[in-house]
Amino acid sequence: MPALRVLCSLPLAALLTWAGAQQSSPPPAQQPPAQGLTYHISVQEVLLDVVVTDKAGHPIPGLTAADFSVSEEDQPQAIRSLKWHAPMTAAELARLTAVPPLPPNTFTNYTPIANTNVATVILLDALDTPITAQQYLRQELIRYFRQMQPGTPMAIFQLDTEMHLIQGFTSDPQVLLAAAASKRNMPSLDKPIHGSYGQYRRARAQILRDGMRMMGRYLAGFPGRKNLIWFTGEAPMTIRLGYGFGDPFYDSFDVAGDDPADNLDNLTATLTTSRIAVYPVDVRGLGMLPGFSAASGRGPGATSAMRYLYLRDANYTNLERVANETGGEAFDNLNDFGPVIAKITSETAGYYTLAYSTTNTAWEGEYRNITLTVDRPGARLDYRHGYYAFSRDKPLARALRRHHAKAGAKPKTPPASTTAAPTVARIPLMPIGALIRQPNHGGFGAAMQLGAVPPTEIVFVASVRPEAPIRKIGKHDAVPQDNFLAQPWQHKPFRTYDILFHASGRNIELTPTADGLHHGQVEFVAVLYDAEGDVVNTIQQNATIDLNDRLYLEMLLHGLPLMAHIAVPVKGNYFLRLGVRDVGSDAVGAMEIPIDQIRSDVPVPGFPSS
Repeated sequence: MPALRVLCSLPLAALLTWAGAQQSSPPPAQQPPAQGLTYHISVQEVLLDVVVTDKAGHPIPGLTAADFSVSEEDQPQAIRSLKWHAPMTAAELARLTAVPPLPPNTFTNYTPIANTNVATVILLDALDTPITAQQYLRQELIRYFRQMQPGTPMAIFQLDTEMHLIQGFTSDPQVLLAAAASKRNMPSLDKPIHGSYGQYRRARAQILRDGMRMMGRYLAGFPGRKNLIWFTGEAPMTIRLGYGFGDPFYDSFDVAGDDPADNLDNLTATLTTSRIAVYPVDVRGLGMLPGFSAASGRGPGATSAMRYLYLRDANYTNLERVANETGGEAFDNLNDFGPVIAKITSETAGYYTLAYSTTNTAWEGEYRNITLTVDRPGARLDYRHGYYAFSRDKPLARALRRHHAKAGAKPKTPPASTTAAPTVARIPLMPIGALIRQPNHGGFGAAMQLGAVPPTEIVFVASVRPEAPIRKIGKHDAVPQDNFLAQPWQHKPFRTYDILFHASGRNIELTPTADGLHHGQVEFVAVLYDAEGDVVNTIQQNATIDLNDRLYLEMLLHGLPLMAHIAVPVKGNYFLRLGVRDVGSDAVGAMEIPIDQIRSDVPVPGFPSS
């Protein structure tokens, strides 16, 4: 087959059309223009989701840009746009377009939610919460879901030694109740943390960072604002280091330093790009000094009491900083958690999205404070209070240097507009074996683990077609070059499965060059696991992309196709984990398919004719 073809991509095209309509984005051009395209890119616009409530906690609608004043480092800024996201009524939710059904043996990591304006995520932090507090919190959630009204989409995550998706987005209180009452949210601490107290705290902080990154990657594909209600007992961070939760305000996934996983400032980089506001809730209940006896009126010594109060205040300061940096609110010293959920969902049912173009064009990575006021007496504002001014020019320059180094040419400045060039498209279909090089710090390697939270930064559709013949490699026969079955399965009967990927081009970043082309690299990976989580087979294919303007537009409209093949043993229970990664932006998408859900008795549309 040709290196790049827009194959029969109706499933992806339908999903892209549906998703675009849900997000009220303008319709794409129906016909590619004959001449070159002109791209206008602004990297200086700051976007804020702003919750404005009255004294009773009700959202205030009807405000205009003239009602707001915004300043950055005490310098007034001009508001470019303001949009009100009204609470969606039951009738509006009923009118939302349903997701088009997918053909047989066709799967996607795209999961829509009914309310596209705002959704709520509940995070149960079992890693940093005492067991007694966890048990009490579980009962509180069950009680809340029993009286919850339909309409607000919610998802439930749990963090123990890894981040787990307990329940995906649903507006059905009965489904959420079943998830809270089931054993799905029982913490799994089968990977104990050993070492000194300092090593223990650092390990907990690393698990939290990785888990937050995985959650952010999952939530990236969902439109609108997400309220993350983080039920925790203690944030494993320290004020002494000069930063608490880290910096969630990167404009891209590029970070300083050789290893982004070791950079604390990258802790929640994906959360802000996913429009997530964090609402930390200390679940340890009303503060009481340890050792205090109400009967005797006696308490601990002065030193112990001071240490306890200091640590509790420091922990709340950490949590409060998390809230301020993401536009949420911190909660402490309470025992009723259901009203907290109700308060957050009620106050954020309607909100504004405000954008301004900063007058400070020196993007040197410094932190910039934002001050926002509204001309409404008694109104309360919740928004993120600053960002780090990282420029995309340096990552683009690095990408250009890498490209020209490979091509053996001198770097050139990319033009503001490109002109039509001869058709160039190169995607070699060359499997290179069981290689997933990314470290498991919330990155692609972690996303490809069995049962991991499926990221949606890149939405894709995969059609899977099992071939009819069953084959077997004799013990004395040479193993085919493209067969990567692990040793225990290498000489057992297997069937080859064809996989047709269609990845959305909307989150694939290509680098423009002076030759009028757009360059990039995308990885397509398939990992086959057995029921015990052992890797049975892995393939990885690297798509090197060089597109002129017309083909680039076709990729945006129809997606990026790629064909892969993987051998699956006939006998046994297996799971196929599929992933797509844009090397330039590090955006990823992944999903998991039980092999027993792939039927062999139905035709699978979309595959090219032989």
